[in-house]
Amino acid sequence: MSISRREPSEQQRRAAAELITVPPVADELGQRFAVAGHELYLVGGSVRDALLRRPGALLSAGVDPADAREQDLDFATSAHPEQTLELLTGWAEATWTTGIAFGTIGAQRRGLRIEITTYRAEAYDRVSRNPIVRYGTNLDDDLARRDFTVNAMAFSVPGHEFVDPYGGLVDLAGKTLRTPGAPADSFADDPLRMLRAARFAAQLRFDVDPAVRQAIVEMAADLGRITAERIRDELTKLLIGADPVAGLRLLVDTGLAEVFLPELPALRMQIDEHAQHKDVYEHTLTVVNNAVRLEGPDGPDFILRMAALMHDIGKPATKAIGADGGVSFHHHEVVGARMTRHRMKALKFSKDTITQVSRLVALHLRFYGYGRGEWTDSAVRRYVTDAAELLPRLHKLVRSDCTTRNRRKAAGLARDYQALEDRIDRIQAEEDLARVRPDLDGNAIMKLLDIPPGPAVGAAWKYLKELRLERGPLPPDEAEAELFRWARDQGIIA
Repeated sequence: MSISRREPSEQQRRAAAELITVPPVADELGQRFAVAGHELYLVGGSVRDALLRRPGALLSAGVDPADAREQDLDFATSAHPEQTLELLTGWAEATWTTGIAFGTIGAQRRGLRIEITTYRAEAYDRVSRNPIVRYGTNLDDDLARRDFTVNAMAFSVPGHEFVDPYGGLVDLAGKTLRTPGAPADSFADDPLRMLRAARFAAQLRFDVDPAVRQAIVEMAADLGRITAERIRDELTKLLIGADPVAGLRLLVDTGLAEVFLPELPALRMQIDEHAQHKDVYEHTLTVVNNAVRLEGPDGPDFILRMAALMHDIGKPATKAIGADGGVSFHHHEVVGARMTRHRMKALKFSKDTITQVSRLVALHLRFYGYGRGEWTDSAVRRYVTDAAELLPRLHKLVRSDCTTRNRRKAAGLARDYQALEDRIDRIQAEEDLARVRPDLDGNAIMKLLDIPPGPAVGAAWKYLKELRLERGPLPPDEAEAELFRWARDQGIIA
């Protein structure tokens, strides 16, 4: 690998060091290693984030570790894992060795999670992403094997010396993602780094160096060597980043999306019936941006952002051109929900996450038609009941989906949806829609019909719930009369 050294000046080095505040725990640990004759350096994202002055960065001045955005510290050391474990014994509150095969020992001290990795000068088999671990002898070689120069900076403890052999500080200032060595060599060693470039573009709002971008274009297919779980984790971090659209564009423009999320690039040039002036791909990115803006103080909301990303993926499969030349996408929400479940399952998302996102995709189009005045209170109840705990997210997704440039149309859609929300609030106050249940529970059904537990009780319960959704709360005598009528029709009673 060709390595280009671009070390900062002494003045820059001192200025950088002043931006980093080391927690006492790190200096204590550094002192233990120094007494034993070993080097110890803080490395990785905590150093980068402190220099960027990111809010809540653990190594930033004035940040209490208890309030830090991430409570993890990564270290690199000249000590071998067995020596590290010995030095932690009696000092750490807990240790773990799950990463010892890769030279990493984990520990916890005063609420901080710590990972200490022996200097590495590893090679990869370039078939999987598993490294062939070979311990290094110096920090510079260890930093050379890291993904980007902005992550290849280090800070010694307890000496507080800033080390930056590959120009990470300059690239931080220029908001540029560059590899310490040749991009092709870096990505051949570990193709996941290409996806990390998109993730950092979203998280940090950094640009990707042209040479790095070109290497990704040429090597995108190599991402197929990476496990679905690792890809899932990077995609999740990308989507909850400060600017997910920047990361998504990089995925599509470089061909990475074709490897694990082909539904996204497939949206290009599929004309959207709500906005004839742009394709569904651009519409989708706008919806993602809109969703980010609507999250509020509790964001980022991965479920909402993923639903915004996937909400129209059923359109290419349902596109139809009518006799008048008009374009339609009938039932694309149903098809899209099925495609969403398939794709998220392939990426190893949890069942609960898949269910929530696919339900939002399935429900996102139901609102259209409300403005025609056709919705009864029953339809509103079903809307709320089907959305259940996802209703606040569904409100945001539907509002985000309005991307028309026609101001009058946009204002009309916003007005209609506000009317629906107001109507939901009114019925909610009257009927407690969040807890819609039949007017008679299972015990009452069995007692009135004099039947034992079994399928008939469940069928009666389901019938009464449908009746409750259709007509609202019923007086007890009316609910009982409806139950008896249904039971006679079903032959359950004479």
